[in-house]
Amino acid sequence: MTDIPIGLGIRLRSLLFFILYNLLGILHSSLSVLLAPLMTFEQRYRFVNLWTHVCMWLLRHLNGVRIEVVGRENVPRGEAVVVMANHQSEWETFYLQLIVAPQATVLKRELLKVPFFGWALALLKPIAIDRGKPVNAMKTLLRLGKARLDEGVSVVIYPEGTRQPPGRLGRFNPGGARLACHAGARVVPMIHNAGDCWPARSMLRLPGTIRLVIGEPLCCEGGVEDLMSRVEAWMRETSGLLRDGGFSDSPA
Repeated sequence: MTDIPIGLGIRLRSLLFFILYNLLGILHSSLSVLLAPLMTFEQRYRFVNLWTHVCMWLLRHLNGVRIEVVGRENVPRGEAVVVMANHQSEWETFYLQLIVAPQATVLKRELLKVPFFGWALALLKPIAIDRGKPVNAMKTLLRLGKARLDEGVSVVIYPEGTRQPPGRLGRFNPGGARLACHAGARVVPMIHNAGDCWPARSMLRLPGTIRLVIGEPLCCEGGVEDLMSRVEAWMRETSGLLRDGGFSDSPA
């Protein structure tokens, strides 16, 4: 988290964002579910993510959070890829849907049961897994992940599994690398510092800059372990550079 003093103004604007974020989410999710039968998957994807655009606008103009993207050109056009990103906040689960589209996110199946938000999320072909059964979860990831990639839908996975504090990376799970090698897809690694402005499990939205760094696509040339090693090395090195301010501004 940043060292910005958390005054009354920040707390009130954070509370207002939280109220608008949830109220708009409930209304838009309900409308998305009602209109879904009338739309194709691509149309549903764009419609559901209108809420994401509005939330990012609120974040900027209400809470003073700027978003900068470095390496946007590294996202291939017309090619489904496996995106592997660090997990710090709720922010990345929304914003990455605007960077790589369409996409299917790997998530725990319990999220689809959350009223309104989970119902809308289910419209976007997520890959829901049972974390309590790791063997079955991996089979589901490989089967549905390959199906999504074959359909031209990129797959987003958070290899740490759970959210980590800003500036820290957890233990990496090789599921994303296994999927990429299994499906013959490339991996696009990403690193961000969203936890500085949108802390996990907190209503606070702190003014500052969220930087998202996108790496060059990596192929599965030497097997799963080699690919995972290269992805993790890039993510850890880039995380350190990002923490030390090693990237120039590149407004989104």
